[in-house]
Amino acid sequence: MVNDFIKVKCPDCANEQTVFRKAATKVACNVCGSLLISPKGGVGEIRGEILEVVG
Repeated sequence: MVNDFIKVKCPDCANEQTVFRKAATKVACNVCGSLLISPKGGVGEIRGEILEVVG
C-alpha cells in the first residue's frame, strides 16, 4: 500500500499540516486559509513544501 498522507509546510505561514495526497477537493491551511493542495484527478498539485511521508 502506498502512503497517501504527507506533512506539508504552508508557503504563507509555515504551519505544518498532515494532508491526504490524493485529495478530491481543495485543501486549505488550517491557520491562514492558504491553498495547500488542488485536486488533479489523482495525486493533487501540492503548493507547499513536503516535509515527510506519514504512515
